[in-house]
Amino acid sequence: MTAFSHRGIVYLRATPERVWHALTNADESGLYWGHRNVSTWLPGAPWEHQRPDDSGIADVIGIVEAAERPHRLVTSWAGPEEQRPAGPSRVSYDIRAWRDLTRLTVTHENLADEAERADAEQGWSAVLSNLKTYLETGHPLPQQPWLMP
Repeated sequence: MTAFSHRGIVYLRATPERVWHALTNADESGLYWGHRNVSTWLPGAPWEHQRPDDSGIADVIGIVEAAERPHRLVTSWAGPEEQRPAGPSRVSYDIRAWRDLTRLTVTHENLADEAERADAEQGWSAVLSNLKTYLETGHPLPQQPWLMP
């Protein structure tokens, strides 16, 4: 793990299976994330973070490195044209049940510098808040939280 990484944790009133589905279903992820997560979710398969406007444009792409439904998902993470000497960053989703709760831990590693780490912190905080609201109420937040100044 590099010096530049971010870890976010959220506790959800949802089953691990429900959290997994929200992360990996293209239509559902588009509701609370602002992008659709598109893949077969098999190890070695490509994945894309596509705009929800049906343009097919992916702002982030990667490879599914590990998929252990419904407990662990690992993907590489890079811009479509991004070439970094250290390679793409990597996102791990660890999903653990405890009684009526599920803890989702998102770790974003191999970030290029402090500015990218700060961007990841702001972005993941917004996405995880919106995911929690969506799973617990059936509706995402009324505004996209990542747009808040």
